[in-house]
Amino acid sequence: MGGVITLDALPPHLADGVVAIGNFDGVHRGHQAVLSAALSGGRPTVGLTFEPHPREFFSNAPIFRLTPPQEKARVMAALGLDGMVVVPFDADLARHSAEDFVAEVLVERLRAREVVVGYDFKFGAKRRGDGALLIREGARHGFATRIIEPCSDGGVISSTRIREHLTLGDVTAAAHLLGRRYTVVAKVRHGEKRGREMGYPTANQALEPANALRHGIYAVRLEIDGVWRGGVASFGRRPTFDNGAPLLESFVFDYSGDLYGRPLRVAFERYLRPEIAFSGMDALVAQMDRDSDDARNALEGLAPFSAVDAALNF
Repeated sequence: MGGVITLDALPPHLADGVVAIGNFDGVHRGHQAVLSAALSGGRPTVGLTFEPHPREFFSNAPIFRLTPPQEKARVMAALGLDGMVVVPFDADLARHSAEDFVAEVLVERLRAREVVVGYDFKFGAKRRGDGALLIREGARHGFATRIIEPCSDGGVISSTRIREHLTLGDVTAAAHLLGRRYTVVAKVRHGEKRGREMGYPTANQALEPANALRHGIYAVRLEIDGVWRGGVASFGRRPTFDNGAPLLESFVFDYSGDLYGRPLRVAFERYLRPEIAFSGMDALVAQMDRDSDDARNALEGLAPFSAVDAALNF
């Protein structure tokens, strides 16, 4: 799959197929149930989503996104979808009636033969469109509609629950709801080189300002040239030094290559401890030694959470 696809650049072979629609932030296990159901028809299958997130558009403020578009497309590819189509969510789309969206996007542009949505999917002006409307419009336009019931682990699996776990640092609970490890991608930037001076050179990344992951120390894995390597990472404001803007600083075990300027994918395995200030360098380095040992132990004997996790992270 070629990543993010626009309607204007839709390859002909992706039309006349099955379309799964949703915001799909996180592409969590509930979303995966919708997307996997779309795969059963034997036709080309696309995930249809929106950018920016509609809630971000209406609030005019960034939200804590679990998956940016390219990562969302990557997970959909691992599930087996043939493509991910992104519709720009702007004032014009917000004014579109649900019926017009069906006619213009699903019928005219995608020529959908079947549409699959979650039980709570809403669309169109004033969120008037839902599964029942899709069933009625599908009967008129000639496509079938399937509505997928919620996925539960004792409570409905949702992006909101996953964000709540991440703000507490519970990346393990978040991973079980996601069906894979929580992962971020950002370009490696130059830092103050303090880690190098202490024997712990780090790959420094600025995450999105709205990212609300709990500050602290984590056992992580990092994808470098297609290979996943273990490491230990600090996400936070560096209270021992400058208490500055949040930064993800990752030390990659047994690696000495140059990562500057490269996008780096980091998967979070376990929260180890909170971020704290130290009285001096010696105390900090001693704790970093302990953190590295703890991270190595946490990364031993890893097993995938799902087939998707296996495809993405191993």
